[in-house]
Amino acid sequence: MRGQPWLRRALISLPLVALLGMTLATAASAAEGGGSGLSPIVPKGNSPNGRHIYDLYLGISIPAILIFLLVEGLLLTVIIRFRRSRQPKDYQPPQWHGHRLLEIGWTAGPLLIVFFIGLFSFITLQRDYTAAASDNPDVDIHVVGHQYGWDYTYPEGFTVSSEGLQPTPLVIPTGKLVRLRLDSKDVIHGFWVPDLAGKADLVPGYQNLMWFKVDRPGEWRGECTELCGQGHYTMQIRVKAVSDADYEAFKRTSLEAKAKAGAPSPSTAPSPSAAPSPSAAPSGSPGASPGAGASPSPRPSGTGYSPTGQGASSS
Repeated sequence: MRGQPWLRRALISLPLVALLGMTLATAASAAEGGGSGLSPIVPKGNSPNGRHIYDLYLGISIPAILIFLLVEGLLLTVIIRFRRSRQPKDYQPPQWHGHRLLEIGWTAGPLLIVFFIGLFSFITLQRDYTAAASDNPDVDIHVVGHQYGWDYTYPEGFTVSSEGLQPTPLVIPTGKLVRLRLDSKDVIHGFWVPDLAGKADLVPGYQNLMWFKVDRPGEWRGECTELCGQGHYTMQIRVKAVSDADYEAFKRTSLEAKAKAGAPSPSTAPSPSAAPSPSAAPSGSPGASPGAGASPSPRPSGTGYSPTGQGASSS
């Protein structure tokens, strides 16, 4: 190794080359829409609030990557160029104490970076993730999460239930502001469709809000993002954006299904009650003949009741 500096350099450079190759491969996969799950890039949302998250992500990540490359490049330069094997015996690097401008720079620089990250994040949150962002929705859907599924109640009064690994889609119209009012029946759940917008939690006893405004038809998948129990993995989400005509047809079909499910089942008309038989008449009635064969009642029908069935005796 001492006589082969090229081999030493190759071994030092190998991890960097591998890291760079993995980064380029995952970035290419993300650009092609490969869906490998390894992409470090957040999806470019199909709703304005999702696109704002994407823009914020790039605005933070690109400077962070440049700073990382600068710091790591300087560090590797110092390690390789000034390594001990290249210096004379008993070598001491130049000693200097304090540099006011450098100290101010490396203190103020990170402070400004963190300040602007917080500022732009706060602006995005206030613009897209407060109640005021969806004050006047075109469609207002109530979403209730439960172990382990979703109920979507539309303004027209019908509810679509979604359970299991083959979820029923949440159908929304294109070009309309759709607000979701999020509630939970049991534990904390998370509603997240990465290709549309950011995630929002469903907390028992507290109603959360989120919104979509999709400008083209399509279908996107998501899932619950909170570990809500044994069947957590089955809480899948499908959101389907359709044209106005298809959305109206979906509403009509759903309302017809609701009306059909709520209609009472046909039943047979009640049969007329049978007329009372003459033997059921009280034994003391004027038209009853003595000893007509009626069973003796366990209670006396009147005073002077005779157990022999001969009627009432006159006093």
